[in-house]
Amino acid sequence: MSHHLFSPIKLGQLDLNHRVVMAPLTRSRAGQPGNVPTSMSVEYYRQRASAALIITEATQISQQGQGYAWTPGIHSDEQIQGWKAVSDAVHAEGGRIFLQLWHVGRVSHPVFQPDGGLPVAPTAQPVPGKTFILNEKGEGVWGDVPVPQELDIKGIEAIVSDFRQAARNALAAGMDGVEIHAGNGYLLDQFINSDSNQRSDRYGGSIENRARLLLEVVQTVTEEIGAERVAVRLTPMGRFMGMGDDTPEQTFGYIASRLNQWNLAYLHLVEPMMVGTVLDESNDPRWDAIIKQLRADFHGVLMLAGGYTGETAEQAIAQGRADLIAFGRPFIANPDLPARLRGRTELNPADGNSFFGGDAKGYIDYPALA
Repeated sequence: MSHHLFSPIKLGQLDLNHRVVMAPLTRSRAGQPGNVPTSMSVEYYRQRASAALIITEATQISQQGQGYAWTPGIHSDEQIQGWKAVSDAVHAEGGRIFLQLWHVGRVSHPVFQPDGGLPVAPTAQPVPGKTFILNEKGEGVWGDVPVPQELDIKGIEAIVSDFRQAARNALAAGMDGVEIHAGNGYLLDQFINSDSNQRSDRYGGSIENRARLLLEVVQTVTEEIGAERVAVRLTPMGRFMGMGDDTPEQTFGYIASRLNQWNLAYLHLVEPMMVGTVLDESNDPRWDAIIKQLRADFHGVLMLAGGYTGETAEQAIAQGRADLIAFGRPFIANPDLPARLRGRTELNPADGNSFFGGDAKGYIDYPALA
């Protein structure tokens, strides 16, 4: 039986009436102090509640997990209450929402770290990239990422515990579930990829060892809130922030197969045509085969993201490449994106100058259809 973009689908315990998902999008507008979602955040997500599912912007599970200025957390009472206002507004509009759980690992800076320490990583090695920090005047600027400190076993165990608590907090904030962020060059991805993981203990070396931390996080989070409320995001063959793996087919195939032991809500894969926020003109020619391989390896609901249009999304669903398609930048500029895609209506263009940081402009002022 073939499906299309506006066919209903069951996601864990949720019945979705179509398959147009709002991808997680960092917007750097959390209220200060405390990195708390604001009334403006409530309006932003409320406007987009016609998505089959909203995946929130990446949300740090702890202070250690923060890597960019003005990103929200889910580790304080104030943050929980801020997110509760968001989920209440989305649910009042008939929407569904998952919170994306985030630890950036080495992609951070001492300005964010407890006691001004170094960011943490599987291995202490230089990071090719910059992060968005605050200067002495409180202004957002791009700063170099320092060489991180290598996590010890006690530190790894603490992070697994932080993921558990963050999942519990997400449900306290009224979320329908959580997406574990294991891609885009952040902590769990750093453990997975051979280029960024040079450890020689049980968390490094073999594919099984490099995947261990992700699988431990999935185990503890599913124990806490139930597998039907849990999803995982991966970026196989992603190159953002120095990622790279010697055998991506085997590495990500192993992970996809192991995830079958839990009846997760979905697996979310980012196709490697995007590096950060820009189109990758030199993506690896193996990527198409890997996506198809992972589709076969994972037996649950598969979501894809990465530069899709309404037309290519429709093709991907009809061909069975994916069950759901997540849209990023089109949802920034089109709060009513599902209606526009269904009616093949022209889309508002997105203003890249207002993606990160700022006020209501480029955030909650994009027009919906009359």
